[in-house]
Formats: sequence, C-alpha cells, structure tokens
Amino acid sequence: QVQLEESGGGLVQAGDSLRLSCTASGRTDEIFTMGWFRQAPGKEREFVAAINWGGGTTDYADSVKGRYDISRDTDKVMWFLQMSGLKPEDTAVYYCAATRTWWSTREEDYNYWGQGTQVTVSS
Repeated sequence: QVQLEESGGGLVQAGDSLRLSCTASGRTDEIFTMGWFRQAPGKEREFVAAINWGGGTTDYADSVKGRYDISRDTDKVMWFLQMSGLKPEDTAVYYCAATRTWWSTREEDYNYWGQGTQVTVSS
C-alpha cells in the first residue's frame, strides 16, 4: 500500500502563485506515475497534471498549461504542483494521486489518493 499526503493549499487572490506538495510513504516502489487532480464544487474530479517517475514525461490539462508546473523529487518520493497566474475558476480541492501504471492521465488508472487540499482563489 501507498499513503499520500498533500500540503500547501490555501486562500489566495487571483494572479497569485501557490505550491502544492505530495508526500508518499509505504510501498513507493510501486509508483510509476504521479499526478494531480482537482474537484470544484458541483463538478466531477478532473485531471490536472501528471509526471512519470523518470521525470521525462509530463502532461497538463489544457486549462492549466503554461500556468502550472509539475515536478518530483524521487529521493524524497515527493511531487509538487507549482501554480501561478491563479484564477477563481482554479478553486477546487486538489488531490495528489499515484498509479502503478507506467503512464496514465486517466483517473480510473490511479491506485492511490491523498485526502485532498483546498485551494481557493478570490477575485
């Protein structure tokens, strides 16, 4: 089993930046791809960004491209989501997730999930 814990959420103003962190523990050797998803009020959870363990492959939702950056620290088994140019529509609970799948951005392929951290962007 793998346990994930997010940190770094909060209340910011439009245009601000915020960095989310995810720390993994347990059977971390099972992780091949790490990702971030988010769920806004009244909406389904959606893919935000993903990075593979080697770090050579990343992908982003169109809505965050150019504003968000995903990175990882394999020594500490952590990954990060640097968010800049935040907009009110970025307000959501952000979840970090990990999968045993070699590469995927599909929610259904992710095996492990954090509890979520709230990001609120005021206008």
